[in-house]
Amino acid sequence: MTLETMPFAKALNAGLRAAMEQDQKVLLMGEDIGKLGGVFRITEHLQRDFGEQRVLDTPLAESGIVGTAIGLAMAGFRPVIEIQFDGFVFPAFDQITTQLAKLTNRHEGAISMPIVIRIPYGGHIGAVEHHQESPEAYFAHTPGLRVVSPSTPNDAYWMIQEAIASNDPVIFMEPKSRYWQKGEVDIAASAVPLHASRVVRTGTDITLVGHGAMVTVLLQAAAIAEGEGTSCEVVDVRSLSPVDYGPILDSARKTGRMVYAQEAAGFSSIGSEIAATVMERAFYALEAPVLRVSGYDTPFPPAKLEGTFLPDADRILEAVDRSMAY
Repeated sequence: MTLETMPFAKALNAGLRAAMEQDQKVLLMGEDIGKLGGVFRITEHLQRDFGEQRVLDTPLAESGIVGTAIGLAMAGFRPVIEIQFDGFVFPAFDQITTQLAKLTNRHEGAISMPIVIRIPYGGHIGAVEHHQESPEAYFAHTPGLRVVSPSTPNDAYWMIQEAIASNDPVIFMEPKSRYWQKGEVDIAASAVPLHASRVVRTGTDITLVGHGAMVTVLLQAAAIAEGEGTSCEVVDVRSLSPVDYGPILDSARKTGRMVYAQEAAGFSSIGSEIAATVMERAFYALEAPVLRVSGYDTPFPPAKLEGTFLPDADRILEAVDRSMAY
């Protein structure tokens, strides 16, 4: 075991570096990712060390970036694209959902699309709309795309490498509010499978489930609840498409109660799908309906109101109390 403590952002940088060292076909593309190192410095020093032919600064044209990456993948490369902010992915939405997601199936498996699209997403950075959104459900709804979201520096380091190694297109959702969160990274360990959910805290009374930045909030809520006499188990989904339901269902059957929390709006969301599936597959083990805590079904508000819009530990604990009251 070789442990290093580093911020989430540095863990991503180290994972990208490792992937580029292992495979000369890995290319990085995006706006300002070269000399600047990206808005959040995720690609800092990579152009210096690997050259401008492997770390490419692109024009401000997200559709063109994805289209170019599709051509590069057809030529045998493994492009990794950075979308500068979550809300800026939509100019490329047509390329992603009607071309990238469908090309392998369209060609009956004769070609693969080993493309990773990195999207910094979510709130808690004091910004405005287009900079704090959570569009993960759009992509999880699209057959042909894999969608993942790490919540810790260790997962960031390993999951980016696994995503790059995948022969399918991967939408890699990075919770930008966690970029500065430090944690231990085991650079010598074998990775947890890319599409595996994981229990990150054991408990007996209720299961709290979430993904990305919300996992940290769930752990905070679980610690508070323990002081009030309620034992919470916390499950990190990690992969939003496909979803590994095994640990989620096992935990729901064990505790009989579940709350799903997410930053995204609640309607037609990841939380909606997982809640429905747990109700279908574990119905007779449940002591209460699966409850959801989410952002509101409105456009993302001005920065001063983000604390009201985004779920916090108090809103999660309120749902825990409601569930325990059944």
